[in-house]
Amino acid sequence: MKHAVHMLSLLLFAAAAQAQDNPPMEGFDQEGSDPLAIEIADQVMEAMGGRTNWDNTRYLTWTFFEDDQVWDKWTGRFRWQRDSLVVLMNITSQQGAAFANGEAVPEQEVEALLQSAYGDWANSGYWLLMPYKLKDSGVTLGYGGEGTTEDGRAAHILTLTFDNVGLTPDNRYEVYVDKESSLVTQWSYYRNASDPEPGFTRPWENWQWHGNIMLSDGRGMRQDQPFRLPNVGVYDELPDSVFEDGARIELSDLGH
Repeated sequence: MKHAVHMLSLLLFAAAAQAQDNPPMEGFDQEGSDPLAIEIADQVMEAMGGRTNWDNTRYLTWTFFEDDQVWDKWTGRFRWQRDSLVVLMNITSQQGAAFANGEAVPEQEVEALLQSAYGDWANSGYWLLMPYKLKDSGVTLGYGGEGTTEDGRAAHILTLTFDNVGLTPDNRYEVYVDKESSLVTQWSYYRNASDPEPGFTRPWENWQWHGNIMLSDGRGMRQDQPFRLPNVGVYDELPDSVFEDGARIELSDLGH
């Protein structure tokens, strides 16, 4: 009996220490969230490299469909490009400029392009970084019980709902956390939180180390082809020109 009590005390201590290492963002619904779901979310963060390494990660790159994106997580600077169209902006202020073939686009067109680029950052960034945002502002975490992913792996199911945050606050997600690795291995998306069936269910595959954190770029298949987020990268340093030059660049050339 004493041994069981001792083990329980150690587990509670470990969970408390983990939570302290991964504090919630301001506005996270701590009171309305399930304690077990919070504990699992902290395990996910630890498995991906830990909160300190995530906070110390500065530059991230990825491509979503044909849209290249470079984000300075520390300052909010953001580069979005598709073909010869380039938007340079700050995510926090949502101010910036747009260029086509290296030339400034007409002023009356800039605002729409800024809004579009910001929306792309919010949407595609979630496709890449959702596991790092389980305790974000406005999020309520629920525990949906134990389940099995489509490839047959045992998982804990977290439910994410949102309180008037983001561009689509009525969404709901079910996030499958692998019991062995503590990594997210599948998610289901519900357009409306009350929907009985998900709009889609997709795997999170190909977890790899990038710098000191792990990222997943595989989302199953789409039209009989692998659905991936190309150009996923983490950088400690990038030249200011990445966020200032209106001419197209190649993400594959960054860091060389």
